[in-house]
Amino acid sequence: MGNGTATTDLDVALEKHRTELTGYCYRMLGSAFEAEDAVQDTLVRAWRSYDKFEGRSSLRSWLYRIATNVCLDMLTAGNKRARPMDLSDSTPLAQAALSPRPDNTWLEPVPDARVLPTVGDPAEAAVAKESIRLAFMAALQHLPPKQRAVLILREVLAWKASEVAELLGTTVASVNSALQRARATLAEREDKGAGAAVSDPLDEEQQRLLERYVKAFEGYDMTALTALLHEDAVMTMPPFDLWLTGHDDITGFMTTLGSACAGSRLLPVEVNGLPGFAQYKPDPDAGGFTPWSIQVLEISDGRLTGFHFFLDTKRWFPLFGLPLHLEAEPDEVEKGV
Repeated sequence: MGNGTATTDLDVALEKHRTELTGYCYRMLGSAFEAEDAVQDTLVRAWRSYDKFEGRSSLRSWLYRIATNVCLDMLTAGNKRARPMDLSDSTPLAQAALSPRPDNTWLEPVPDARVLPTVGDPAEAAVAKESIRLAFMAALQHLPPKQRAVLILREVLAWKASEVAELLGTTVASVNSALQRARATLAEREDKGAGAAVSDPLDEEQQRLLERYVKAFEGYDMTALTALLHEDAVMTMPPFDLWLTGHDDITGFMTTLGSACAGSRLLPVEVNGLPGFAQYKPDPDAGGFTPWSIQVLEISDGRLTGFHFFLDTKRWFPLFGLPLHLEAEPDEVEKGV
């Protein structure tokens, strides 16, 4: 590698690509943690074999080639990640039971900042954001790994067919054919509730909807919450496979099995290109509030169409840089919160 300066320069050059590579690997793998592992592996491989990099392609496309191979290796086990509604029918509230499934079953949330590099072009930024939304991510999981890579490189990252063919060591014709098949699969999936019509940045109506949501949720006001929910709204809670549909079952759950969430506090987070909140619920033992979930909200036509509670707080809260305890405000202490 020569001297220390060359090593440092290479480290800096590789590190510049970390966020966009994490976004690529996340779309490929559906897991925030696996994506970070894949990128770390990619950068280590690049560092070790840099003397073999002859500069025939750009450093960026060479890194994407390594990252693609890392992801394809990780996907050979056939593990595709899902949302609860991809695995079973919704459960009526009367039969609701909380059965967890292993972590690697689930499509995982990701903080926007870890996967969305800063880009100057608003149209490019909007495409990047839309392509990490939960519904799009879930649809990607239905594509075979190579089709997934082709679709992401062509449609999300706007690579030319010839560049993708070179990266995958195949022909332009086979790239175009894979892209057609991938588009057809995604079009089928879009009929299954794929839309979350969230503008970027949020428009005034959506901003007001979120303010009303925070007020209704923190106040645990089910009448106010019902008014914000679409009649076909969906609620999920990975790692539990239970999912509920319709405002009656959702609010019914919240006042029975979910009643410990009364009195929660919500802090805004940017997650999967969608509005979200870190939910802390009252901590009866230590006082103050303890982490409970990362909430990801889907909005369409001025109502909430989906809200997804990711409950594995020991993994999610550090990933989002969130504290593992919130102190009660002085007026809450007086009220005995």
